[in-house]
Amino acid sequence: MTHQPPGRLDDVTATPTTDAGMDAWRAYAAAHERLVRHLAREITRETGLSDADYAVLDALVDVPGGRLRSRELRLALEWEKSRLSHQIRRMEQRGLLARETCEADGRSADVVITPEGRTTSARARAVREASLRSLVLETLGADRVEGLAQTASLLGARLARAAEEDPHCRAALAAED
Repeated sequence: MTHQPPGRLDDVTATPTTDAGMDAWRAYAAAHERLVRHLAREITRETGLSDADYAVLDALVDVPGGRLRSRELRLALEWEKSRLSHQIRRMEQRGLLARETCEADGRSADVVITPEGRTTSARARAVREASLRSLVLETLGADRVEGLAQTASLLGARLARAAEEDPHCRAALAAED
């Protein structure tokens, strides 16, 4: 049997890690999943938006003109082309988004947030921020929030490098252009 580095997905003989680092990761992952589900339920209850609706609107609401090319939006969300296309179609039908000819080249399409989309997004963002303040920020306190920001920055940078180094990730992105 050949030796494989620990953590390889194809290493089916690996035994589960039980060290403190992995225990911490499991606890964090479980808490994160509970938080994500809680936030999604609140957004849906208060605004009727799904988590996917919220992600699209949130990506558009702060960019100039509330518009992005479909490709830019897809990359920002890290979604597959077909998923974004179906999501945009559903949101267009509800009046939250519109597709318009790209102002820069006249050939491609921009996804544009509508006034109704802006209003709904503002309500959803207010719900999410209030919930995050009470559930996360007040619970952690200033010192832990600062540590959380540092940790997120560190992990985000490492994940970006991992994506750049991964030939499968590069190939997937290139294939979707």
